[in-house]
Amino acid sequence: MNKDLIIRMQSQFDELARTHPEEPNLEFWFARDLQEPLGYARWENFLTAIQRAIESCNTTGYEAEHHFRGVTKMVPLGSGAERPIEDFMLTRYACYLIAQNGDPRKEPIAFAQSYFAVQTRKQELIEARMQLMGRLEAREKLRASEKALSDNIFERGVGDDGFGRIRSKGDAALFGGHATQAMKDKFGITQTRPLADFLPTLTIAAKNLATEMTNHNVQQSDLRGEPSITHEHIQNNTSVRQMLGQRGIKPEALPPEEDIKKLERRVKTDEKKLERNAGRLPLPGEGA
Repeated sequence: MNKDLIIRMQSQFDELARTHPEEPNLEFWFARDLQEPLGYARWENFLTAIQRAIESCNTTGYEAEHHFRGVTKMVPLGSGAERPIEDFMLTRYACYLIAQNGDPRKEPIAFAQSYFAVQTRKQELIEARMQLMGRLEAREKLRASEKALSDNIFERGVGDDGFGRIRSKGDAALFGGHATQAMKDKFGITQTRPLADFLPTLTIAAKNLATEMTNHNVQQSDLRGEPSITHEHIQNNTSVRQMLGQRGIKPEALPPEEDIKKLERRVKTDEKKLERNAGRLPLPGEGA
């Protein structure tokens, strides 16, 4: 997402923020105001996302009524009359949960996940959060593709040890001759930790692409046995390395990044702080 779009969306979400008449320090948003900016054409579809967010809030152990408040609003008709429509008052935490339950491939959702999470309107912090979430998402995709490949080749006579050897030789092809352990030694990673947990987003995505290609071709060509699958994986990683090389990128030269497990723990801690700091909507009878 380019910087201009981030600035434009940030301004839009800032303008939609409201303050509660009885709680001037409580910031909230109306769901109807957020529907279109979050990319939902129909209220019914957005309402489904809200309901999922409410369920997520309850599952986490927080009181949904503190963050989601159903209200009725009167809207004018062309005849000059009015009709009631349902809406929700949403705290920042509620908005965050709605974004978390949306499709992250949609740019407004990806932006909203970070905008509502960082509890600030500083653009650089929003961008940093988006980069962090991009790395976590890339790592999760790689986990899924490697598990799919492991399951796939197990059915073709290759066990866990064989999968480890195949992956290491693929890494050697991707990292210019440096196999998995060599890259771990280069970055000072302990034996028990996965290399991918310390790689930058670009390299994780490169590994995922090569793994997806191997998985596809193993199934498509019905490859069997460790030698043929190893050859396929080496070829795919070599192809990805060549593609990166055309843009002047050497994966082994990119510096390692912070342990992704620490980032995952930080995200969970930030979510707890967000719920606590978002404030609570007054219960019916306590305020407007």
